[in-house]
Amino acid sequence: MSEPPPGWAEATIPEVIGARGLFSDGDWVESKDQDPNGDVRLIQLADIGDGAFRDRSSRFLTSEAAARLRCTFLERGDVLVARMPDPLGRACLFPGVGQASVTAVDVCIVRPGEGSVDPRWLMWFINSSSFRSDVLALQAGTTRKRISRKNLATIALPVPPLNEQRRIVAAIEEHLSRLDAAQASLETAIARARNFRDAVLEDAFGNHAPRRTVGEVAALADGPFGSNLKTSHYFAAGPRVVRLQNIGDGFFRDEKAHISQEHFDQLSKHAVVPGDVIVASLGDEAPRACLVPEWLGDAIVKADCIRARPETGVGGAYLMWALNSRPVKAQAATRIKGIGRPRLGLGGIRDLEIPVPPLEEQRRIVAEIEERLGAIDALRAAIERAQRRGAALRRSVLERAFRGELVPQDPSDEPASVLLDRIRAERAAATTARTRRPR
Repeated sequence: MSEPPPGWAEATIPEVIGARGLFSDGDWVESKDQDPNGDVRLIQLADIGDGAFRDRSSRFLTSEAAARLRCTFLERGDVLVARMPDPLGRACLFPGVGQASVTAVDVCIVRPGEGSVDPRWLMWFINSSSFRSDVLALQAGTTRKRISRKNLATIALPVPPLNEQRRIVAAIEEHLSRLDAAQASLETAIARARNFRDAVLEDAFGNHAPRRTVGEVAALADGPFGSNLKTSHYFAAGPRVVRLQNIGDGFFRDEKAHISQEHFDQLSKHAVVPGDVIVASLGDEAPRACLVPEWLGDAIVKADCIRARPETGVGGAYLMWALNSRPVKAQAATRIKGIGRPRLGLGGIRDLEIPVPPLEEQRRIVAEIEERLGAIDALRAAIERAQRRGAALRRSVLERAFRGELVPQDPSDEPASVLLDRIRAERAAATTARTRRPR
């Protein structure tokens, strides 16, 4: 950490929250302890945003269960820190939710005591890139990364004078409110672009006749299931495996997985070639389709990825855009089965109906779709670049704030060292009082 500005000091979270503060893990509340009709809200990782409370979870327990488990009840203004991704170490202030609340064990509670640091300043510093990099260096675990409260307690904070903390918070929130407004506008623009895209495809495929089933205009084949193709069969190089994550809504994602040439030869009946349409049959938004790109080389489809090879009289691009259109997705929605893993399946795709005009008309429709969608995609790319710039500006605001560059220092402010000395003295007095208390 660079040299702190005049009047600043360094300390850790336990050192800045004061004798009346709280630094604790949440409570171990298991499924058996929960009750959907309970009167105590269980705040979870899903509720904790990067600087904002998300209010997403809906778990509860009874007051009796909370008392039996000796739960720590949250107070408005508590800083809640996520000890698991994503991202690891994000923090927000608890705003209160209109009822008694506790939090899960993977959430850390930080409650600065009266006369200690400003909780909003502490929350914003925890969300800064400086603190986040220290958290990543101290994370543990293999499949699920975590940061322990013990390790959080070792991270040094640059502590400004208390009055400067408040000025920093005001400046941060003024800057971020403008960025949030811009972000909301960009998200609205993306939603409109998505709706316009759907409208383009609906216009192209909504009312044309005659109609034929997909099974009548294309030869369909599913990928190999079960032991024929498993993750353990994958190699670092070789023929490609087309999986669900490769199939975008009209585009191919270059997510790589390979098998040996020998294994490819054994599964060659599942091979795809340029011009084939590959269709995702799994998920709420099935079907989702794209074309096999010219550059892919030898490749097979995996389970739940359907190969649709167009017959004479139907263009591959036309079939692909038809399968991605809202009228066809509406048909599919009535055929999708399953809850946890909704699946359309080979039979469901085979029975979908699409309009099939003459080839020349198909080519005209595809050209018009791709011209319109090209303009939409260019607009969306520009919006996404603006979103990335906004995220970078957000990080920059916090970095400048905690280097002492966002607001000027005031020589008349009480130095942070005095504040920390007072906190230490109060803690020492509280410890002495506890040891002298008669049994």
